[in-house]
Amino acid sequence: MPEEVIFESESDRSREEIAAYLRTVADNLESGEGITLKSDGDSLSLDPPTHSTFEVKAEREGPEGGPKELSVEFELEWPEDGETESESGELEIE
Repeated sequence: MPEEVIFESESDRSREEIAAYLRTVADNLESGEGITLKSDGDSLSLDPPTHSTFEVKAEREGPEGGPKELSVEFELEWPEDGETESESGELEIE
């Protein structure tokens, strides 16, 4: 399936700043509000449904034998025309 990037932002942030962004997303999800992303004059509003697919991925990337970079990605995914079916999977984040 082809991917179309409709918003993107990347910048160095402190742990505290990143936590504040994630807290805002969490608060909006919990209260049933949408999420608005803004950067450099671009803006995108999204309204995740009650149930979405939640993916957590940790990766190590880099050239073989060269320096590596670690990342953790949090992704919410849902069809544009409706909700995903509720699935239970075991996930713990500490």
